[in-house]
Amino acid sequence: MKLWNDVSGILLDMDGTVYLGDNPIDGAADFIQRLKDADMPYAFITNNSSHTRNFYYGRLKRMGFAVEEDSVITSAVAAAQFIRTKRPKSSVYVLASPEVEKELSSLGVNITDKNPDIVLMTFDRTITYEKLNNAYHMIFGGAEFIATHPDALCPTEDGYDVDIGPFITMLESLTGRNAMIIGKPKSMMLEMASEFLGIESSKAVMMGDRLYTDIKMAEDAGIRSVLVLSGETSEEHLDGSEIQPTAIAKSVADIHF
Repeated sequence: MKLWNDVSGILLDMDGTVYLGDNPIDGAADFIQRLKDADMPYAFITNNSSHTRNFYYGRLKRMGFAVEEDSVITSAVAAAQFIRTKRPKSSVYVLASPEVEKELSSLGVNITDKNPDIVLMTFDRTITYEKLNNAYHMIFGGAEFIATHPDALCPTEDGYDVDIGPFITMLESLTGRNAMIIGKPKSMMLEMASEFLGIESSKAVMMGDRLYTDIKMAEDAGIRSVLVLSGETSEEHLDGSEIQPTAIAKSVADIHF
C-alpha cells in the first residue's frame, strides 16, 4: 500500500509489527530505514512499562534496526510526559522497578514517598505489599491515581504473566477512585507520543497488529490506522469486528510512500 501524503508521523507497535519474539519481520528494518531517509518522524510505542526505553532500544538494535533510544516510547515515558506537561510541579509516588523509577526521574518526574499529589502505577515486577499499602493510603487520602496501561495479562514466551490490571481494579475498589489510564487503547497514549515527537496528532498514523489496542486507539482518537497481518490479527478476525482499520497491509515491508 502507499502511505497517505499528509502524514505527520508514524506510531508503531513492536511485537507482531516489526518483530516476532526475538526475530525481526522480513523487510521491517528496511521500512524503518525508508522512514529515516524520508525524514518522517516515527516512534515505537508499547504498553509494557516493566522495562525502560533502553531495554527495547537494545532489542531493536540487536535485530538490526537503525534506531535511536528516543525512538521508543513506553507507557511509562508517556505517563512522564503527561505529568510533566499536564501536572507540572506535582509530586509523585511511583510503583515501578528501580530502573523504570530512575528513568521517570530523568524525565522530570518529581518522585517522593511522602504525601504525593499523584500515585503512578507501572508494571512493577518488584511490587510488594508495602508499596501497594502505601498506594492505597495515598489514593484514599486524596492523591490522584494514574496507571500506565490497563492490561490484565502480559504475554510471554511461555504464556501469560499477571500485569497491572488486577492491581488497578483492587485499588479502585478499595479507594473508590478511578485510575486515569495512559496506555493503549486510550487516546492519551497517542496524544503524549505525538507531543513527545512534536507532531500533529490528528495527522499521525498508527500501525499495529492488534485490533483491540493499536487499531482501537486510532479509531477512538479519530486518526488513520494500518493493520498489519504479520502478528496477532488475520483477515478472518476482521469479519464482524466493530473495530476496523483504515487500511490493511501484509506487513510494514509492504508500505511505501
